[in-house]
Amino acid sequence: MPTLAAPVPLRQRLAPHETAPRHRHAQPYAALVLAGGYAEAGDGGRRWTAPGDVILHGGFEAHANRIGPRGAQVLNLPLPDAWEPPAAFMRIADPDAIVRLAERDPETAVACLIEGLIPCPTGPADWPDRLADLPSGSLSDWARREGLAAATVSRGFRQVFGVSPSRYRAEARARAAWRGALTRDLPLADLAQALGFADQAHMTRAVTALTGRPPGVWRSNRFKTAESRAA
Repeated sequence: MPTLAAPVPLRQRLAPHETAPRHRHAQPYAALVLAGGYAEAGDGGRRWTAPGDVILHGGFEAHANRIGPRGAQVLNLPLPDAWEPPAAFMRIADPDAIVRLAERDPETAVACLIEGLIPCPTGPADWPDRLADLPSGSLSDWARREGLAAATVSRGFRQVFGVSPSRYRAEARARAAWRGALTRDLPLADLAQALGFADQAHMTRAVTALTGRPPGVWRSNRFKTAESRAA
């Protein structure tokens, strides 16, 4: 699985034609494009961004980036822990107001950004995007229905998303298990069964590889946090 990257800086200047291989950040964050643009292919899908676009990243999501010919300037704002974006790609009506607010009050800037998000329509999907949206089922059967060779599917998907289709699915399931440990009250063994793992130990290995901690620890920390807030 991709190595965890360092926390993103508040302001970024990205060089023209720069590429960033598939990587992930533990902290949820919003990337507000201020100038230029770049293509992102990640767990939330694939899109070419422009000024005013906002890409929302949940915790431990992975993505790869390809910067456009004009480079890009980005404002990165941390989102609340374990916050799950309603969608990956959004827009904001007044990005300059968010920038000014972030300079003096980052927490309020985040609240205003979340409040002002506008859904951003997506363009027509081609086959790598359709495959990314396919949560389960036989990859060879899917390739046959699309009229594609299995080798073409594996190679083409990796070129777009930086990982094989099977690994993409495995990482998505591990992330769902991490989210489930934080947000659902199912016993972990039942959660593992619901998500299609062989058993709880299989789920534990997957979540630990993704996040560095087993799901039981994440759940325990969730309860401790809730207790401290109630005290």
